[in-house]
Amino acid sequence: MKLYRCPEFPMHWLAFSEKERWVKFPAESGGWQKRQIVPTRSIKPILKQQIPLWLGFNTGIPGAPRQSAPSADRPLRNAA
Repeated sequence: MKLYRCPEFPMHWLAFSEKERWVKFPAESGGWQKRQIVPTRSIKPILKQQIPLWLGFNTGIPGAPRQSAPSADRPLRNAA
């Protein structure tokens, strides 16, 4: 699964996989459940930009975490 942003769909993420092909889904919590197929011809290749899959956290996209990555300004919990 690969995740993309594209100015043609500013409030959505684009995703590509061999199984799903191109889909768009809202950039919101649980957005993956609202995904829609996007015809390849409607995506301008020059405008899309691949981004790390973890940026789709909380959307439900397969392979992305359910929470954002730990921030440098937030202390990690003490394991002891």
